[in-house]
Amino acid sequence: MKKGEKRKTELLGIAYRMFLSKGYENTSVDEIIDEAGIAKGTFYYYFKTKEQMLEEVIDMMLEAEEEKARGIIQSDIPVAEKVVGVIASFRPEESEEPIKEALHETQNIIMHEKINQKLMDRIVPLLTEVAGQGVREGLFRCGELPERVKEIVILSNELFDGPHHTRVEADVFIDTVERILYAKPGSMSFVRQLLGE
Repeated sequence: MKKGEKRKTELLGIAYRMFLSKGYENTSVDEIIDEAGIAKGTFYYYFKTKEQMLEEVIDMMLEAEEEKARGIIQSDIPVAEKVVGVIASFRPEESEEPIKEALHETQNIIMHEKINQKLMDRIVPLLTEVAGQGVREGLFRCGELPERVKEIVILSNELFDGPHHTRVEADVFIDTVERILYAKPGSMSFVRQLLGE
């Protein structure tokens, strides 16, 4: 890694920790600069705005989540569990809630949409790969896999975006995923245990 890339990565790590401990809105650029021990010009060399820094912090989080998902795909667990594992790997850790909350602020709606698109760009190909394995193994009987997994991701985002969901919501999610993939009814029912139902 080049010196400039290393410095930028260090700044992103500092911002990530500060956003987690203080919240995005409560962290100023000056505080990040002070914590990093750099000149203001150095910050603006790497980032035009604090919002750009947040976007790059989220990219860093998505890269880590994608790495987890790839590990799940390469594992020997059943395909249905891989589907859920890949989706779950793209969920922020509980400690990352302050960053997630920042995206839900009204002033960050455009960034929220950008992040959702970046998430889709990463997760859809991974889930398509898993669904393709399921088709080859005879577990799923469908085509149009990218479009189908995109719908699953949209549904999971709605269900799992908040900390609470009902058993009925979980049941409808499971039933819908099975129907989207033309999976055998009940083949995804293990998801209830993962949801604590």
